[in-house]
Amino acid sequence: MAAGVPIAFQEVLNLQQLQVPETSIKHGLTTMESDKWIVSVEPNQVSLIDLQNQAQVTRRPIKAEAAVMNPSSNILALRSGKTIQMFNLDSKSKLKSHDVDSPIVFWKWTSATNLALVTATSVYHWSTEGADAPAKIFERHATIGSNTQIINYTVSPDNKWCLLGGISAGSAPGVVNGNMQLYSVEKKVSQPLSGHGGSFCSIKLAGRDDMAQCLVFHEKKPEDPAHRLFVMEVGRDPSKGAPHRIPPTQIPVPPEAASDFPVSLVIDAKNDVAFLLTKAGFVYMFDIHSGKTMFRTRITQETMFVTCAQASTGAVFGITVRTGRVYRVGLNGANLIPYIVNTLRDNDLAIKVAGRLGLPGAEHLYTQQFEALMGAGQVKEAAQLVASSGSALRTPQTIARFQQIPAEPGAPQPVFQYFSTLLEHGKLNEQESIELAKPVLQQGRPQLMEKWLKDDKLHCSEALGDLIMPHDTAMALSVYLRSETHAKAIQCFVQRGEYDKIVPYSTSVGYSMDYSSMLSQLLFSNPQGALDLAKGLVSADGGPLIDIQATAEAFLSSNRVQETTAFLLEALKDNKEEHAYLQTKLLEINLIGGAPQVADAIMQNGILTHYDRAHIGKLCERAGMWQRAAEHYSDINDIKRVFKNSHQMNPEFVVTYFGKLNREQSIALLKDMMSRGPSNMQVCVEVAKKYNDELGSEELVKVFENAKATEGLYYYLGAVVNFSEDPVVHFKYIQSACMLGQFKEAERVCRDSNIYKPEQVKEYLKNAKLPDPRPLIHVCDRYDFVDELTEYLYLNSLLQYVEVYVTKVSPAKTPQVVGKLFDLGANEDFTKRILMAVGTACPVEEMVEIAEMRNRLRMLQPWLEARVATGSTEPGTHNSLGKIYIQMNKDPKAFLTNNMFYEPKVLGPFCESLDPSLAFVAYKKGAGECDDELIKISFTHGLFRDLARYLVERQDLELWAKVLTKEEGEEGDIDAEKESQRRQLIDQVVEWALPESESADEVSCTVKAFMAADLPGELIVLLERIILQGSDFSDNKNLQNLLILTAIRADHTKVASYIDQLDNFDAKDIALICVSESHMLYEEAFTIYVKFAKPEHTTDKEEQIEMQVLAMGVLVDYMKDLDRAKTFANQVDEKPVWSKLGNAQLEEKMAADAILSFISAEDASEYVRVCAEANEAEIYAEVIPFLKMARKNLQENLLDTELIYAYAKTNNLTDLEKFVNGPNVANIQNIGDRCFSEGLYNASKILFKSINNNSKLALCHIHLEEYREAVAAASLANNVSTWKQVCFACLKASEFRLAATCGLEVIKYPDHVDDVVTTYSDLGHFDHLVSLFEQGLGLEDAHIGIFTELGILYTKHVPEKVMEHCKVFFSKLNVSKVVRACERARLFKPAVYLYMQDKQADSAVKTMSEHSSAFDNDLFLDAIVKVRNAEIMYKAVSFYLTMHPMLFTRLMEVLEDHVDHSRVVNQLRRTGDWALQLGQAYMKTVQKENLSAVNEALNELYIEDEDYESLRKSIDKFQNFNMIALASKLATHELLEFRRISAYVYRCNKKWSQSIELSKNDRMWKDCIDTANESADEETIEDLLRFFCETSEKECFCAALYTCFSHVRPDVAIELGWLNGYHHFIMPFLVQNMRQTYERLQVLEKRTQPPKEEDAQDQIAQTYGQLGGFGNGMLMLENGGGMGGMPGGMPGGMMPPGQGGIDMSGFGPAGMPNGMPPGGMMPNGMPGGMPPNMSM
Repeated sequence: MAAGVPIAFQEVLNLQQLQVPETSIKHGLTTMESDKWIVSVEPNQVSLIDLQNQAQVTRRPIKAEAAVMNPSSNILALRSGKTIQMFNLDSKSKLKSHDVDSPIVFWKWTSATNLALVTATSVYHWSTEGADAPAKIFERHATIGSNTQIINYTVSPDNKWCLLGGISAGSAPGVVNGNMQLYSVEKKVSQPLSGHGGSFCSIKLAGRDDMAQCLVFHEKKPEDPAHRLFVMEVGRDPSKGAPHRIPPTQIPVPPEAASDFPVSLVIDAKNDVAFLLTKAGFVYMFDIHSGKTMFRTRITQETMFVTCAQASTGAVFGITVRTGRVYRVGLNGANLIPYIVNTLRDNDLAIKVAGRLGLPGAEHLYTQQFEALMGAGQVKEAAQLVASSGSALRTPQTIARFQQIPAEPGAPQPVFQYFSTLLEHGKLNEQESIELAKPVLQQGRPQLMEKWLKDDKLHCSEALGDLIMPHDTAMALSVYLRSETHAKAIQCFVQRGEYDKIVPYSTSVGYSMDYSSMLSQLLFSNPQGALDLAKGLVSADGGPLIDIQATAEAFLSSNRVQETTAFLLEALKDNKEEHAYLQTKLLEINLIGGAPQVADAIMQNGILTHYDRAHIGKLCERAGMWQRAAEHYSDINDIKRVFKNSHQMNPEFVVTYFGKLNREQSIALLKDMMSRGPSNMQVCVEVAKKYNDELGSEELVKVFENAKATEGLYYYLGAVVNFSEDPVVHFKYIQSACMLGQFKEAERVCRDSNIYKPEQVKEYLKNAKLPDPRPLIHVCDRYDFVDELTEYLYLNSLLQYVEVYVTKVSPAKTPQVVGKLFDLGANEDFTKRILMAVGTACPVEEMVEIAEMRNRLRMLQPWLEARVATGSTEPGTHNSLGKIYIQMNKDPKAFLTNNMFYEPKVLGPFCESLDPSLAFVAYKKGAGECDDELIKISFTHGLFRDLARYLVERQDLELWAKVLTKEEGEEGDIDAEKESQRRQLIDQVVEWALPESESADEVSCTVKAFMAADLPGELIVLLERIILQGSDFSDNKNLQNLLILTAIRADHTKVASYIDQLDNFDAKDIALICVSESHMLYEEAFTIYVKFAKPEHTTDKEEQIEMQVLAMGVLVDYMKDLDRAKTFANQVDEKPVWSKLGNAQLEEKMAADAILSFISAEDASEYVRVCAEANEAEIYAEVIPFLKMARKNLQENLLDTELIYAYAKTNNLTDLEKFVNGPNVANIQNIGDRCFSEGLYNASKILFKSINNNSKLALCHIHLEEYREAVAAASLANNVSTWKQVCFACLKASEFRLAATCGLEVIKYPDHVDDVVTTYSDLGHFDHLVSLFEQGLGLEDAHIGIFTELGILYTKHVPEKVMEHCKVFFSKLNVSKVVRACERARLFKPAVYLYMQDKQADSAVKTMSEHSSAFDNDLFLDAIVKVRNAEIMYKAVSFYLTMHPMLFTRLMEVLEDHVDHSRVVNQLRRTGDWALQLGQAYMKTVQKENLSAVNEALNELYIEDEDYESLRKSIDKFQNFNMIALASKLATHELLEFRRISAYVYRCNKKWSQSIELSKNDRMWKDCIDTANESADEETIEDLLRFFCETSEKECFCAALYTCFSHVRPDVAIELGWLNGYHHFIMPFLVQNMRQTYERLQVLEKRTQPPKEEDAQDQIAQTYGQLGGFGNGMLMLENGGGMGGMPGGMPGGMMPPGQGGIDMSGFGPAGMPNGMPPGGMMPNGMPGGMPPNMSM
């Protein structure tokens, strides 16, 4: 994309590079709902491309028709057929699923929670929330019906308007109509629109408070070639005013895109810009507020079929079809305004857009308009302009301008109008906020400030807060907080008494301050505030900001127990181990101080765990808090002692407490509690219940048994027995229940429990001999002690319980009971009575088995017959009864034949040894269950005839297989005996069984059995007897089919005769089998089809034809005999037969014969293949009759197209023109292109002329060398590519005039200018090329490319015109291209001119520096201050020093405010000493900056020039240099003044000794004395005085005493004066010293004078008043004596230790008795504990 354009365009991704197949990159398969995901549906998977994670591709094995990803969350919607589903990819779960009634033709996410579904007739919305099915929104309008392809759907922000868009084929070829439907959800009405794209957006309009919801859409009516953009507001409440609407604006569609149409319209909501993308790859950018087109360009040759907007930047993403390129198109704000100003020349639009978006480029326009409005007195309009200008005019100067305007009478001041306008448009900046606040606060209207702050209309700053502070502290605090002025914000917290907010705020902003002093002051003046502050300090993030122990000590020293407790609770809430001592002290002061309830609450919360538990436990025990004491003890003796008071404890606590003890302690404590009587039994039982698993049931049982607490043991075990798996528990519970007479409970456990040991319980119950044996009965029944139970009951004469047991408890155990009774010799009548009483509940098999073992079976006959009489169908009953009848020979055959309930497999073997015939009857009764046994007994005893009849009747192929299949031995030989038996059976079947049968099914099954046994010979003989020799089954179709099929398989020589003899068989099926690969009996199949095609066999005409077609199929598909097939076709002369033949001929590449066959058949169904084969064989004349025949019944594009092509290939232009001008459905465009590509230009000309394709028509004229006609066609086409091709063709033919005519049309388009230039240049027609572009300057729509290219051509061919061209047309040039051309042509002056005009000062300076011919000093100086790269300035310095040294000073005057002077001086040093001399004037000018490098360089020059006065002035004014180095350098200078300067420099740097030594050497005594006095060092002054004494400089000695009076000790002066005899010289010093001493003593006496008595009393009262009293509002703890007042005789009001109160010894540091600091000092170090600002 060229530089300077207002859009940014780039390719960001390529889907094909991510292995997304080309076939999946198209509409419906690839979707992009947001800038987060691209979803592509591939044949066997779905690819998910994560754009937020470097385009990572995830492929999931999902088969779907379409997939679309939610724009906000990872919810994927899938569609397959009529099923749609939603899946949450994060939770990997299916959200919803639904089956739609109609196929979905389009779908799209309209929001994060709604999926729109479009069917052929309706539009639905499906929400992601809830389980509702898709809701129908509206019906599709008739104008957007089923013939319209839906490409877009959008919903308005308020969800009240819907827009559905699609495209459909137009009336003319190549025309695509756009249809849209606007639907109102509230009114439920639709409005059709003619256009291709639209979208909704919300914009903020000037002068309105509410947002405007607008519909932006494209309109293109079919009958109107114009494209228009509409912007109209929808859904506005009429009560708020008329809706916003812009007159439709024309969209500038380029001529070459006349047939182009939009595919999407996307809104850039961030910038209120609309992007319109077309099928041909054009992008249009519109301003929504005005509807104007701001830019148009073509970014691709491909169609972007899917687009979406990026909410964060406003850019648009699009994907090209097939190629998969992902483009990003967005607004280039830096270039937009210059483009509108320079290219569109629409200043009004530039101002509005720049103000709305805050873009650069329109500053000069704003300034001009502002000055014009202010000059016209239009204050309000000027204010609105400033407000809409962004930050361009929002300056202090503008405020001053409005403040200077006088107010008109009765009107508000202009500055207030200005501020009001700014507030309406947005937020004020810092200076505006301050200037507005001043008059508002002066007028006493802080509520306005509060409103503006609440609406975020003001910029908060420290200065604004200072203005508000005197008027409203809360508002000022808000301003300080927003402006992050931390110190003043904390001052506001203090003034407002919000101490608890100070620390959180300071911590959150990272502000540090001295909290200790603040806390000390608050401790006495505001204890609650001190507590709040202390809490905040210890709870600060990052750890406490104060010492916890010292702070607690301070609170307690003031007897603030309540505050101490509150503070420590806050400080110790983290429960750290290092605070163990403080935790102990916190509990101690409350337990001893008489507030145990506070300590109890603290311990109840459990927030402290590291205190001394033993010590606190003792204190709790002393306070009667038994439960708390027990919680803190760990020694079992202490616990037992406390639990002596367990009757005063909460039982729940006692039970819970045992959970804290180990097993041994718990058992010991339980034993101790149980030993103290039954009063503790209930709670002990509860403990045993709860901790049964932990303590062990065995130990607990021993505890209760040792205490002889059977009842307690019963209740304890009763609670755990249902859950315990300990056998002891269950046994002991049964035992205790029996001991307490709870037999029902014992019975329950014996019945239900599976845990106890059966043997143990059984023995206990047997020995206990309970009056109720039911527990024993349950145990014995469950664990199969039936024999013992029976014996126990029988021997103990409890026979009634025996009967009860077998009838009610366990009837299934009756056989065991009866068996035991048999063994015990019980009465037989009693046994029969039991059996009859149990009846059918007794298991038969087991009972019969037991009776048979004891030879008592016949005794069961009455019982069995009674069961049968009751209707029993149990096999066991009937089996047993059958055995009895067989043994008794009581008509057994009748029983076996008629009884339906016995088991043949039971009675069959029972009968085999007695009578095989009875066994056969029994096995036969099995109906197949006993087939193996039946076959075996039949073969063994020779029952073949019975077996044969049974086999025929059974009709069981598997059974037949068992008897007919030959069995081979181990060595492969056949068993002769078994083979003989098999042959006997077959003979019986053939001779008796089958002839006796009258059932066709039996015959059929038998035949199938023979077939399955592979007996084809026997089967054929059998079937011939049945069918051919006459029988009831001669006409049976199945048997005839079977006979033929058997012959096909076994003896195919007989097939033909069977076909002739038989008429009732399945002809089609038999024929198909004949032609199969395994048989290949083609002649037989053909005979079958021909035979059954005759009327005597097939009466239906259609079936006859079908048979003939099948016969033809045998000839052409299997026999491959096309000559015989053609003869057969002539015989039957049926159209389907001819069609079949034609297809076969077509397959064999006999195109001409196939065409004749299809014509005979009048069949055009294979026209596609016929056309393809005719084209391949190039038989165009032969195919024309076929195509004419086909057109009679078909109206297909291919037929007409191929007919035209045949006419063209046969050069039949007359018929061609006649056909083309007549009605047809041919694709003339394609066939025209085809003819054109094959060189059939005359035919192509006719075709292109018929469809008005003037572009291709022009090309045809070119190839026919008809250049004038080509130009005429190109003018009709008006297409740039056509113009270009005609132009180049004319140029090659030397038709320069015609070429120029075309060239002028081509160079109108910037993208094609280079092609024209290249072609003209390659052909060497440079003069014609220049002339062409000079003519192009006069075009109405001449663009920047024409002027630019002409300038480039001038540089190559007419250099003398370059400068003039640049000056005249600079605003229309692409400067960068022309400049490069000038540089290539070494035309540097025009290049510099262009650089300067284009504000590229850097390049201009570089060019003038590198090329002397382009240098101009004034121009260079003008450019150097405008460069953007500061390095160029330093290069300019080097350039001037080298090339123009005499102009260097002028250069530095210009660059003074733009360069780093230190760097320039370094450049001068590197250049040489002469350069420093040259730059001296410059350095003097900039020395005011006080830069080290400048100062040092100038000082060096002054030293070199021996100009000590200038050097001294420089040092005094500018001291930013290495002064010590300078002093060292000057210390050895030969001139005295320079050495004085060295001493002066040392003195300035407080190097007193070096300075004085230099002055001494030069005998500059005054300098020595002044230096010593300035040092204020007694040692230095004393050394100087001694030096003067040693050198006998009396006057200097006296002068030093006078000068340094305030720093000389009197004793030193007296000593030196006495030693050297300078009494007179020291006398002035002594007099002055005595005067000073006297005045100081007098001041001290006044200060130490005692105050008057009244004043002292007032001060003391004031002090106590500030303290608030010692007993006011405090929690006073009592321990023995009261503490209501201060005890007498105690200094500072402190209570002596050991006399009640609180022991403070633990809080004091080492060496402080009683925890107090030495001398009775408070922690802050003040006497008496008073703060520093308070005195007694």
